[in-house]
Amino acid sequence: MSELASIEAEQKGSWFLLRLHGEIDISNARELAAAIEAAVPNGTPRIAVDLTHVSYLDSAGVKLLMQLADRLRARRRVLRLVVPENAPIRAVLELTGLPGLVPLEYHFDEGLDAPER
Repeated sequence: MSELASIEAEQKGSWFLLRLHGEIDISNARELAAAIEAAVPNGTPRIAVDLTHVSYLDSAGVKLLMQLADRLRARRRVLRLVVPENAPIRAVLELTGLPGLVPLEYHFDEGLDAPER
């Protein structure tokens, strides 16, 4: 994977948590999408993508997140994005309308186990 971004994956309760770090842009979005697809076990019903440590997100990164949301919804899986209130990328996500597709959470905790909103 590009040095611009990295990914960590782990099971946290009933959620599969993906933590992304660095910059997500046109130079690495495809590679990152493939890494996400490879990291998530088949049949995982709940996926949270933690963007807390993403410092930059361009339109290719937003597209990656939208496509991920569409793919998971088609498979009847739940997706949440974790983006702190003061994160530099939160405004970008809100301007794109992504929160209408996928709920944005301020932090990851067991409270995400509540039924889908």
